[in-house]
Amino acid sequence: MCRLFGLHAGRPVAATFWLLDAPNSLAQQSRRNPDGTGLGVFGADGKPTVLKQPIPAWRDTSFATEARQMTGTTFVAHVRYATTGATEEENTHPFLQDDRIFAHNGVVEGLDILDARLSELGVTDLVHGDTDSERVFAVITASIRRRDGDVDAGLADALHWLSTHVPIYALNILLATATDLWALRYPDTHELYLRDRAAGESGRFSLRSNRIRTGSAHLENSPSVVFASEAMDDGAWQLLEAGEVIHVGPDLTIHRRMVLPEPPAHRMERSDLTAAAASAQHPMG
Repeated sequence: MCRLFGLHAGRPVAATFWLLDAPNSLAQQSRRNPDGTGLGVFGADGKPTVLKQPIPAWRDTSFATEARQMTGTTFVAHVRYATTGATEEENTHPFLQDDRIFAHNGVVEGLDILDARLSELGVTDLVHGDTDSERVFAVITASIRRRDGDVDAGLADALHWLSTHVPIYALNILLATATDLWALRYPDTHELYLRDRAAGESGRFSLRSNRIRTGSAHLENSPSVVFASEAMDDGAWQLLEAGEVIHVGPDLTIHRRMVLPEPPAHRMERSDLTAAAASAQHPMG
């Protein structure tokens, strides 16, 4: 099953600890999710950079280099276990549209319905690969455009449309700008966790070894809010409520809003998945 990671710090930091050094770092998680690695970062100038390859992070030497060297106000990273679309760069998360970065964990079916909606909205040009995820992002992007750039309103509109019209097994998402980060867990199929290091959490990070590295020390002294598909260390991780959108603002204030209180109209069960999709969503059986 794919794994998500998002971090918002409000000022440039390194995310080396979470990406490489944590007991359950994203590089470690990639050993169970071998079909692609991507890292999206908003730099101090507010401009997005997305770097990705269709290979696992633990084998990707450039990922290790980027994880150590890159700094940014907001990070979105993803390791992929493919369900829809070939193992190619175009299908590797995260995706970039309208200077926003997006990643998804789960399965959304009804690609013909999604394509018809994208045609109706006039945004088929936003999709370059084969995945359900990029199509979902395009629906969100179009809805934000129709709301004159209001991300909260556009995201809510898109999520309501998706929950009503397409079969959904899991729709866990991260959506980021240079100043804000949004997260959704929907429905309760897969976990998505929050760690609020902006709320006065004390104590040092727990490294896999006694070797203290510059990246982790840098982040340790910086308030931040982190999202992850699974706990990455022994800190205070909070499970998101299903249907709850969490918005982290420029000052790291956390806003919670129940956007999807009801399950999907066409909720998929594990028995509805193809054998390949079921294996990808539940690789440990």
